[in-house]
Amino acid sequence: MNTIGLIGGMSWESTAVYYRLLNEVVRARSGGLHSADVLLHSVDFAGIAEMQAQGDWAAAGAALAESGRRLERAGASCLVLCTNTMHKVADQITAATKLPFLHLADVTARAILASGARRPLLLATRFTMEQSFYRDRLKAFGVEALVPQPQERDEVHRVIYEELCRGRVEPDSRERYRAIVERAAREEGADGVILGCTEIGLLVSQADFAMPVFDTTALHVAAALDFVGETESVAA
Repeated sequence: MNTIGLIGGMSWESTAVYYRLLNEVVRARSGGLHSADVLLHSVDFAGIAEMQAQGDWAAAGAALAESGRRLERAGASCLVLCTNTMHKVADQITAATKLPFLHLADVTARAILASGARRPLLLATRFTMEQSFYRDRLKAFGVEALVPQPQERDEVHRVIYEELCRGRVEPDSRERYRAIVERAAREEGADGVILGCTEIGLLVSQADFAMPVFDTTALHVAAALDFVGETESVAA
């Protein structure tokens, strides 16, 4: 059996969604009492968030690399990093183990291309929206990710850290996110929406928008299960 290794806790609110979706998809695919074969290491997000705020990405990468090593020692067959923002340090994690690493931006880019969209709006933390590590990865696939305007980025970021990561889902914030997407579609030609922070799916979904929505958490879960399913077939 191939075991999915989850590096989680950033925040635990979205990691809980990963765990739930993994098991729901396995049950839907296999039926009966089947559930996902998973190992989870959940970090204390307070420390990681402080490293983010200080710009100490090397220390954050070292912490998550150690998480990956712990999962490798425990018997994981692949690594799934349950956060978009911390894919900034993906190279440190992949260098620390021999396990396959399922990069969230790659998974998302493939889904965007399959939909026909090419200029989706990226909703995420300020780090993910404003730094190049994520958008450049999408661009390598031919996806030009747009970002909200500066004041809108402030609000998107605030909602993530002050509300969603703390378990708060506010109707006013949902309406604000909708308004940001509608403006980008009207004024900049956005043709899709990337829920580029794993907590955002707690706030908005496809039902909130007329254009395609790419929920990175759900896409990552499906890709992880496809991966272990394919490797099981090869092993058999």
